[in-house]
Amino acid sequence: MLLTKTRDFTLAALVSATFFVPAAAAFAEDAKPREAVITVTGEGHAAVAPDVAVVTLAVVQQAKAAQDALDQNNKAMGAVLATLKESGIAERDLQTSGFSIQPQYTYPNDKDGHTQPPVLSGYQVTNGLTVRVRDLSKLGGLLDQAVKLGVNQGGNIEFTNDKPDAALEEARKKAVADAAAKAKTLTDAAGVKLGRVVAIHEGGMVTPPQPYMRAMAASAPMDKAVPVANGENEYNASVSIIYSIQQ
Repeated sequence: MLLTKTRDFTLAALVSATFFVPAAAAFAEDAKPREAVITVTGEGHAAVAPDVAVVTLAVVQQAKAAQDALDQNNKAMGAVLATLKESGIAERDLQTSGFSIQPQYTYPNDKDGHTQPPVLSGYQVTNGLTVRVRDLSKLGGLLDQAVKLGVNQGGNIEFTNDKPDAALEEARKKAVADAAAKAKTLTDAAGVKLGRVVAIHEGGMVTPPQPYMRAMAASAPMDKAVPVANGENEYNASVSIIYSIQQ
């Protein structure tokens, strides 16, 4: 009987020791002082001339019969597409961006001025086209030709870059350098030394398009190519860097 109790006591002691050792180790680790750090955010910017223009055009035709409006629209848009292709625009850079057939109504009043039920007056067909122009020297001339051939709505242009990788890389490098400079200034002011990099987190890349808008009208005389200013695209980067602080 005494032997059994001794064995039970020994087993209980072993179990207690097994649970106590990890708990003690965890406590010791928690008690260890944490590393002092500083977190800074840096921003970088890089500008580059655009090499692609994305143009939104549309042909709008109206007629009393839907088929007549569609036929007129098809003829005008077909001429626009043919001209763009002849000018060197590839098939991959031409995309239909919208098509609709809408009934048109008039809202007459009787002799007493009371509104009467709407009367169907015809149909309007709209066919939208998005064009990517990769040779910007041709942009003004293409817009001029498109209007002459039947484009009478749209004219919104966004300048962008086909491969902005180099500009993005430059913006990232400037963002890291900006963050490092801020960290150095702060630690010098606080009288401590800047230590190693603990972590780097990249923020969102901002690549704002450069819009150029022009309302087009088929009746407007356009004897010369449309004047277009390309400007530059600015790419923005941000990073958040955590540095250790040496006391």
